[in-house]
Amino acid sequence: MNKTQLIEVISAHADITKKQASEALDAITQGITQSLAQGEEVALIGFGAFKITERGARTGRNPSTGETIQIAASKSPSFKAGKALKEALNP
Repeated sequence: MNKTQLIEVISAHADITKKQASEALDAITQGITQSLAQGEEVALIGFGAFKITERGARTGRNPSTGETIQIAASKSPSFKAGKALKEALNP
C-alpha cells in the first residue's frame, strides 16, 4: 500500500474527504517525526511504538576496493509492533 492508497482508506473509514485525509496523514507523520527528532518515543497503544536507536561508530570495509573505512555513529528510527497488531497478523 502506498500513501495514495492509505489516504483513500482513511477517507473511506473516517467518512472525510481525501484532502482532509491527506492533511491528517501529513499531520501524523510530521508529529511522529518531530517527536523522534526531539528524542521522544511515540507509543500508539495496541499498534506499536516508534523510537530512536543509536548505532555506535564502527569500522567498515568498502566492498569495491576492500579499503577499511570509519563509519560514524548515527541514529535510526525503529518500530516495535504492539500486541493488538501482532495478534491481527497472527490469528
